[in-house]
Parts: sequence; C-alpha cells; structure tokens
Amino acid sequence: MLDSNTELGEFLRARRALVSPGGDGGPRRRVPGLRREEVAVLAGVSTDYYTRLEQGRHKRPSESVLAALARALQLDETATGHLFDLARSVSGSAQHRAANKIQRVRPSLHKLLDSFTEHPAFIRGRRTEVLGMNRLAASLLTDFLAKPVRHRSLIRWVFMDPEAKQRYADWEQVASSMVGTLRLDAGRRPHDPLLAQLVGELSMNSTQFRTWWADHRVVERRDGVKRFNHPELGFLEVNYEALDVAGEQDQTMFIYTTQPGSESEAKLRALSASLLADTQSKHN
Repeated sequence: MLDSNTELGEFLRARRALVSPGGDGGPRRRVPGLRREEVAVLAGVSTDYYTRLEQGRHKRPSESVLAALARALQLDETATGHLFDLARSVSGSAQHRAANKIQRVRPSLHKLLDSFTEHPAFIRGRRTEVLGMNRLAASLLTDFLAKPVRHRSLIRWVFMDPEAKQRYADWEQVASSMVGTLRLDAGRRPHDPLLAQLVGELSMNSTQFRTWWADHRVVERRDGVKRFNHPELGFLEVNYEALDVAGEQDQTMFIYTTQPGSESEAKLRALSASLLADTQSKHN
C-alpha cells in the first residue's frame, strides 16, 4: 500500500517546484519553484505548519487550508481534487480504507460495446484495467480480455509490452498521461494493494515511469485525439470520448470515432468488415 502521509508531502513538494516565483525571484535559486515560506505566506498559514504538512507530521488539514494551498500552488481543478483526496486518505477516511471489490461489467454493457460495429469501444476500471471491450478495440489496441487478469491494465501494457510503443504514434504523450491518471487513482484509493504492486512493478522495469511518477502530475482526460500505427491499417487518427458508467463506481467507457470522410474512417470500416466476415466464416 502507498503511504498516505508520504504521498501528500511529496505532492506538495513536487507542485511547489513547478511554481515560478513572482517578479525577478530575488537572488539566483539553487532549486526551482517556491520556497516553503513563500507557499505559507500565499496560503495564509505559518511556515512551521506548512513544513509539518510536507513532512507528514500534520494529519488533518482543514478544507479551507487545502483550498488556500491549491490557490498558492496554482493547481487546476483535477490537481485540486487530487490534493483533497490525499488529505482525506491521510486523515483515515473510511471511504479510502474500504476493501476494493472486484470490478465487473454488467452484461447489458457488454452487449452495448458489441453493438458499436464501426467504433472501437472499451470500459476502463481502477488501475486503468480494461474490464470489457469490443472486437474493434481489441484489434486496434490489443486483446486485453485474452490476457491474465493481472495483466489487463492499459498502463502495464503501455510500459511493459514493446508492441504498445509501436501502436501509439505519440507513445510518450500517451504514456505520461496514463501515469497522471494512475496518480489520480492512487489518491482516491491509496490503500489498494494491487495498485501498489502495479506501481512497484512498473517502477522496477521502466525508468520513464519512475521519472513521470516522481513528478506527481495528475491527468484526467475526457476527450481528445489518439494516433495509431496499426500493423494492418497503417496510420490512423481517432477522436475519443470518455463517459462515466452510471451506477458503477470507477468505470469509464471510451468510444473512438473518426472524422467523416477521412482515410481513418475508411480504414476502420474496412477493419470492421473484415472482423464481421471472419465471425461469419467461423459460424458457417
């Protein structure tokens, strides 16, 4: 499990280092970002109080203090939410100490995924695990459901499988973003032993993961563009939308679409037709 006290202090230190001092910053600094006393002044707390927060010696910061720190550290909405999650875990919230239940996708959602015959779609759960996907998504990415349960996380595939580096045209951007997403998950569920195991495995096997994990950036993507190099289709570009699954905690459906009339649209349609023909031939 991740140490909540340590996580909060490291997050504050990492984000403090990203904030440029106002004006000329005074004398040349040996380390980047704001000093502790400068954050304390901006947040309206004593330097001793803020120092104890960074050192994990104060376990119950109030919401008003957290909001002031978020402003001082120039956190966006996602990073502010992460700060509050970390503080709640430090204070011993029962919500964060609850055992993690096994996540499953409702049968009706599996049918919904399969109904998207021209759009890759999948459902992602905690730890970036793929809980369900249609055949187009399996062909565009990889068939996660054919892997052992512990090997079904997107981020594990991205860092541990050389195929992923070939599939993503913008691998570094995708991979660093996923690290930020896993950071959010860690803030919400720091007592998840499977998440801690995943972080440990990735840290041991990837220098890039260790570097990005250490900077404590958090990312929550709701829409955007992905670019792929498919072994059969070649290059294609898709737009994605991420939709929370109603009635299910920590489940997000991702749907990929293409620009009408684009070459990528034609390629996905060809792939869909090929998969359909393959299915029909197996049933004959």
